[in-house]
Amino acid sequence: MAHDKDDEARTKIAPWAHVLAVRDIDLTARYFCDVLGFVLEWPDSTDWRLVQRDGVRVMLGKCPNATPAADIGPHSWFAYLDTNNVDALHTEFVTNGARILQSPIDRPYGMREFTIATPDGHRIVFGHDIGKP
Repeated sequence: MAHDKDDEARTKIAPWAHVLAVRDIDLTARYFCDVLGFVLEWPDSTDWRLVQRDGVRVMLGKCPNATPAADIGPHSWFAYLDTNNVDALHTEFVTNGARILQSPIDRPYGMREFTIATPDGHRIVFGHDIGKP
């Protein structure tokens, strides 16, 4: 890909956060903190909680009447997060009681991955590069 002056002048986008509509923000925030190792950043907000781990931020929005993500099929996939060690992270999550949907597996596209679900059923994949065969 060519690099030119237009690339350097282009406005940058800062690190981002996921936004999830959840039925019970306190339950979901506890799951992210106690099970997935995130830290709660907005404990006193009425309708929002922010959780963060290693630069990954997830904003949890209070939506008690929302359809649970588990009921929306493939639309429940919400994040693919890179890690440096899928197996160690999987062990951590299992120890903490995470809802594991897929144990670590090597994929033909060169990634080792596992999948979890949040209390509402949002699916998150964690993966690391193992190189293409």
